[in-house]
Amino acid sequence: MRLTIFIWLIIISSIVLFVVLYLDNEHINEGNKQIEEDAEMPDGLHPEVEAKRDELLQRAEEKGIEVIITEGFRTLERQDELYEQGRTTEGDIVTYAQGGESYHNYGLAIDFALINQDGNITWNTSYDGNNNEKSDWVEVAEIGKDLGFEWGGDWNRFKDYPHLQMDFGLSIHELQNGKRPDIDE
Repeated sequence: MRLTIFIWLIIISSIVLFVVLYLDNEHINEGNKQIEEDAEMPDGLHPEVEAKRDELLQRAEEKGIEVIITEGFRTLERQDELYEQGRTTEGDIVTYAQGGESYHNYGLAIDFALINQDGNITWNTSYDGNNNEKSDWVEVAEIGKDLGFEWGGDWNRFKDYPHLQMDFGLSIHELQNGKRPDIDE
C-alpha cells in the first residue's frame, strides 16, 4: 500500500514538474521571439549614461579631480580584442567578458582613469591629487554611485576599479536577447 502511494506521488510530481517547466519554457521562448525581432545593437552610449558621464566629469572637476574617460561604448570586435589580451595576445587580463557579454557593448558602461598633477594618466587607486586625504579614485566612484552608476570596485569576484555601469535593471542575458532600456525623448 505504501509503495503504491509512493509511486503515485512520484508520477504526479513528475507530471506537475514537467508541465510547470514546459509552460515556463514556452513563456520564455515566446517573449524572446518578439524581443529578438525588435533588437538592434546600439552604436554609442545610452543618452542617460552619456549625460551622467558628463555630470561625473563636472562634479569631479569641482572637487579638483581631473578624470579621463578611457572607454565608453565598445563594439563586439573591440570587446573580443580586450578579452584576448593576456590570453592569446600580450598584456594583462583586463576583462572576463567576450563580445556581447559586457555592458559596454550596449552603451551602458564607461571606464575612467585620473590625470595626475604632471598631466599623465594614472591608474593608482590611492592617488590623492586634490590633497584632501581621500583617494581621488574612491571620490570619483562615490560621485558615480551618487549619479546611479554601479562601480566595478564594489564587485566581489573581479574588482574592475575603472568601470562604471548603469544596467537599468537588465541582465546581460536580457540585453543579449534584445531587451533595451527605454530612451526618454
